[in-house]
Amino acid sequence: MDIKIYDSKDFPSYLPKLNALYDDLFHGGKGFRAKLIHFFALSLSLPTKTEQLLAQTVEFIHNASLLHDDLIDRSSLRRGKTTAWLKYTPEYAVLAGDYLLARVMVNLSSFGNIELVHYTAEVISDLLEGEWIQDSLVKDFNVQIQQLDQVHNLKTASLFKWCLRAPFIALGRNQKDLHQTLEEMGTLLGVLFQRSDDLLDYDIRNYEGKALLGDLKSGYLNSFGYFLTKDLSDDEKRKFIVSQSLGELKSVIGESVFEAKLSEFDGQNKTLIERYHHLLSFFSSMLEEREQNIITQLAKLPELLYWRKTK
Repeated sequence: MDIKIYDSKDFPSYLPKLNALYDDLFHGGKGFRAKLIHFFALSLSLPTKTEQLLAQTVEFIHNASLLHDDLIDRSSLRRGKTTAWLKYTPEYAVLAGDYLLARVMVNLSSFGNIELVHYTAEVISDLLEGEWIQDSLVKDFNVQIQQLDQVHNLKTASLFKWCLRAPFIALGRNQKDLHQTLEEMGTLLGVLFQRSDDLLDYDIRNYEGKALLGDLKSGYLNSFGYFLTKDLSDDEKRKFIVSQSLGELKSVIGESVFEAKLSEFDGQNKTLIERYHHLLSFFSSMLEEREQNIITQLAKLPELLYWRKTK
């Protein structure tokens, strides 16, 4: 894959601090969403310029959301480096995120596909709504899984859905059943990814070495935290909430209960994975024979996103 997502030449040279911020921001990112666009580009024979536009669009939106999220969450590190709001000031982080979103709409408008412009604007709106709702759930330790799933769908899943649907919109393939299927597949991928990320907070399949209990200490009961606390007494829940270490937390609920809850959580997400593969089979029936290569790549995603398996 030789598509370049970020080039300082794309931004005004008379804004050196903006370019320095973007140099930091884009360096070291996995570019996972751009890679997904690349797989679609290969299977659907997208023109190189279209692939470049789509890959850059999704990475610009994603990185803009990171700039804003890190400030809202007061996160100090991103990709092992000091976050932009701390290094360059909160004001610059906000402006840099807004500027990326503005460039997205300028670039898409030049492409001339109004359906793609409209859909992308909807996705950006969903991301912002999700952030508002998530912020309202901080310190709400009686949150329900339906509320968390709503946040996951608006925030995490939005860009997965965009990656699946945007290549077809760019090609003018707007069949209703095709996009309904891709919409649900993207929703499932987003929920699976976010629930897996929530497990990292409790040191489950934490191959990345993420700091533990970050969500809980910031007052946010994530999806696995909900599973762990939903049957606790009020006194046990209070002790759970103020836990400062994983060992302290497990002493509140018991090691066996922790493992049982993990098994229940994994079981529910296995059901979502099965649903995804059913939809993938239906999606495959809508593709031409020469386009079937994308199915192999899409089939790997649940294992990669939920179980964190790379092979």
